[in-house]
Amino acid sequence: MGVMPQAQADATTQVQQAVENHLRLMLEQQATRQGWQGMQLRYDISVPASAANLPRCSEALQVRATGEAPSAMERQNLQLRCVDTPGWSTNATGQAHVFLPAVHAEGIIDRGQTLTANDLKLQRINVAKARRGYYNRIEEVVGLAAKRRIRAGQTITPALLEQAMAVKRGQPVKIVANNEGIEASTSGEALADGQPGDVIRVRNVGSGKVIDAKVLEQGVVTSTF
Repeated sequence: MGVMPQAQADATTQVQQAVENHLRLMLEQQATRQGWQGMQLRYDISVPASAANLPRCSEALQVRATGEAPSAMERQNLQLRCVDTPGWSTNATGQAHVFLPAVHAEGIIDRGQTLTANDLKLQRINVAKARRGYYNRIEEVVGLAAKRRIRAGQTITPALLEQAMAVKRGQPVKIVANNEGIEASTSGEALADGQPGDVIRVRNVGSGKVIDAKVLEQGVVTSTF
């Protein structure tokens, strides 16, 4: 493959750089809007061979989108103009591939397990291929529970997670009762899972009596008499 004369190579390089800058700017704006952190970009740029015959432009090239691609991550059809006299214009296409750190399972996560930072790690993924969604930050996921078993190294998607139960079946709970301003508490055992506001069956450990109790918060219920 012969070496292109510098003057010819310059116009092609100039077009490529202008497309790259255009795509990067679009995606930096999207990253700011969506709060992405740690973005890396790879570019797929196609410049017509005829650009090799164009003289290098003394000004920055003007870039205009000619297609209807709605997302910055889709292939963009672009027109590039050199405003020198006599000037020239050429078309090019460009697509940016966006790689973001995404939350993955460090090891196996069991169904119902509440996630901690130790269960998770960040690994880069190509966002365009993450059809089921992803999380860009570990703190978005900590405290949620696994709806089903998650394998080691799996990308954590919203469909895999749910709010962790405030009370779990078989778990010791504190039963608080408030009667005419006097508050008393006793130990109980939850007979069902529950979120705050749910009414569940609870066994009073002291009396062995089973009562209906409303879940207040993590490990705390109130009798509903």
